[in-house]
Amino acid sequence: MDTGSLFTPLAVRGVTLANRIVMSPMTRGFSPNGLPGSDVAAYYKRRAQGETGLIITEGVGVDHPAALGEAGLGENSIPVLAGEQSVAAWRRVTDEVHASGGIIFPQLWHMGPMKEANTGPFPAASPLRPSGLWGPSGRTTSLNAGYMERVMPPTRPMTDTEIADVIAAYGRSARFAKAAGFDGIAIHGAHGYLIDAFLWAETNQRTDGWGKNLAARSRFAVEIVRAIREAIGDTMPITFRFSQWKQQDFRARLANDPHELEQILAPLADAGIDIFEASTRYFNRAEFPGSEMNLAGWVKKVTGRLSMAVGGIGINKGYYDSMAGVETSAQPDLTPLLDRFSRNEFDLVGVGRSLLHDPNWARRARLGEPFLGFSNDSLARLT
Repeated sequence: MDTGSLFTPLAVRGVTLANRIVMSPMTRGFSPNGLPGSDVAAYYKRRAQGETGLIITEGVGVDHPAALGEAGLGENSIPVLAGEQSVAAWRRVTDEVHASGGIIFPQLWHMGPMKEANTGPFPAASPLRPSGLWGPSGRTTSLNAGYMERVMPPTRPMTDTEIADVIAAYGRSARFAKAAGFDGIAIHGAHGYLIDAFLWAETNQRTDGWGKNLAARSRFAVEIVRAIREAIGDTMPITFRFSQWKQQDFRARLANDPHELEQILAPLADAGIDIFEASTRYFNRAEFPGSEMNLAGWVKKVTGRLSMAVGGIGINKGYYDSMAGVETSAQPDLTPLLDRFSRNEFDLVGVGRSLLHDPNWARRARLGEPFLGFSNDSLARLT
């Protein structure tokens, strides 16, 4: 396989990426009290040394009391960008990555409906939901029954004041990120979390300016992008991860056709998004009838912005297709990826589990070396 096309530079605002391989964000829960330590710095440094073009960190809680909280991840072990102590901790991470020639963005995250009550750094902070709804029941999901039973009861809808507070929290965390030396900002707007809950009709049934139609459902995300852009200025890029599928419903659809996709995402592009991360369960699938183009290709077409393909790159099946037996061969077939990339369908490729397991995945791709085999069991040996 000739992977040379993936190793061309890409300039985005004031940042130039050495290649098109991006480390996708993957929650790890290794930051006691929300503060990344030397082990986290070394973890990201190894991916920079392995020639990853852009590192997007695991989800980082924004400066809001209800941002985080999920039983099973380890209480208060998810990193945050909230206050000067977190700035100092993350500065050690960015310094290590930059010393190794890398570029790094934090993925700013608010769990919204997915937060479990009485968990997280602020257990008394109630989960926030646009309309008080966690999501529909009886859909395809991998979430366990106990969690589902605890989160399904409706809560009250968010107030205008709560909405404004969350938007301001994103702006504050973006300023902290800039002070910590990050090169850009990534926004988590996918997978059923708070921003996605505003975008998705199943969880946003408001009739006011925050939900009465497609444009109104995008307004919350738009205002967050504007707050971040104001906080960081014009030279730092902003990426936005979105998805059709949700943890509440693997078969969910934000957009049923390209026109709806444009209505949802074009306002975000206008607000300042530079790169859209199109998160799918498997990247090599057509998104809409009548075309072989995948979701990343469609978002590039309808917004005119750069796009990133995400979903099962270097893996033989999508993560949620099977929770067991997911693996790669020593030399996975990247031909479908390279074919789509050569057609200019998308600009970047998000590599998740393969980079989680092998910090040198990008270098191996460039040199044509065998990849390390991956299985769920290998996660116990993370480096």
